[in-house]
This record gives sequence, structure tokens and C-alpha cells, in this order.
Amino acid sequence: MAKFEQIGTASIPGQGGELRLLQRNQEFSIRIAGKTGELMNTRLHGSEDALAELACERIAARPEARVLIGGLGMGFTLAAALRTLGADAEAVVAELVPGVVEWNRGALGAAAGYPLNDPRTRVSLGDVGEVLRREPGGFDAIMLDVDNGPEGLTRKENDRLYSPEGLAVAQEALRPDGVLAVWSAGRDAGFSERLRRVGFLVEEVTVRAHRPGKGAKHCIWLAF
Repeated sequence: MAKFEQIGTASIPGQGGELRLLQRNQEFSIRIAGKTGELMNTRLHGSEDALAELACERIAARPEARVLIGGLGMGFTLAAALRTLGADAEAVVAELVPGVVEWNRGALGAAAGYPLNDPRTRVSLGDVGEVLRREPGGFDAIMLDVDNGPEGLTRKENDRLYSPEGLAVAQEALRPDGVLAVWSAGRDAGFSERLRRVGFLVEEVTVRAHRPGKGAKHCIWLAF
């Protein structure tokens, strides 16, 4: 079997860490330099698809629906959102690492069908928390796939996003009857309670990394 070869690196703002992009034939992997395992792989994106589908199906019929995706990753959540939303929708993607955007405009983008090229897509470089703070009432749905979930892995500053204060900001950024969807590699009972304390009604959904019904179990919180 062919081995992965590194084809790119990208600095993570804030802590000086680095992401690595690797390729093996048509398969891509993103990893954190100096750590074992991988953050994401183009073969396993079922839960990333589900994050967008579960959120966007609830608001897709709204005219000019507007959604925010925190974390571009490999583009699968964005692609699934665009498939679910109407032609008059707008999908804003907040990505902290400029290199990840460049990778998705290059060879990596083919895996998800180059969703950055869709005219409904708008990219915002920087912290998704800043987008939330400057756009109260701006979004029908907010999808957060930042780091490994509520517990920061690549960047400790991400913990603020999932704090009670950060969740309150996300709540303020939602339009009436909007939905906040949060992806995580695993369950976290404390996070469910945190969402409830902020005032959300919470639904916790278990999804598989590789659909249908295969791969690791990931968690998606839907908060209303």
C-alpha cells in the first residue's frame, strides 16, 4: 500500500502549532505536527455531512437562509450545507488557518467537490467567535466544527467558544427559531448541561464517521 506523503503545512495562529496535509493516492489526511493520529481524513466524513444536514434541513425552506460554518476542515460540512440549502441561501465559512483555505482551493478541494467555488459561499478568515460577536441575529443556523469538540485540542483559545459566555454569544447570533449545531469526537454530558444553562433546548445525536452506520461514533448537539 502506498504511504502518505506530506504535501503542505500551515501555521495555527495563536499558539504557534502547525497543521500538516498528507496525501496517499486520492486520499488526504490533516494532522497536527508532533501528535499521533489525525484530525480528519477524506475517507471519513459522514459525521461532518450530518452536522450540516441535521442543522440545515430545519431551516432550508426559509427564503434567503443564511448559515455560518465554524471551521472549513476538508469542506464536507460546507458541501453538505450547500446541497441542502436553496439557491438564494448564503453560507459563511469562518476559518482561522489561511492555509486550510488554500488547501481547499487546491487538490484537497476535489474530495468535497470544491464547495468554495459555489457562488453562495463566503469565506471569513479569522476566529469564528469574532464573526458571532459582530453579527447578532445574523444567522438561521450556526454549525461549529472547531477543534475536536468542546474540549480544545489544537488551540486552547477554542475553549472560550464553548464556554457559557461563548454559547450565549452564539445564541445572540441566531435569528428567531434558529439552530446551533456542534460537532464533537465524543459525548460530553457537561456540555449538554452547559447548553441548557444558557437557555437552549438540547438534542444530542450520535452519528458515524463513515456512513452508513460504520466507523467511530461522533456526537452532534442540536440546540434551539
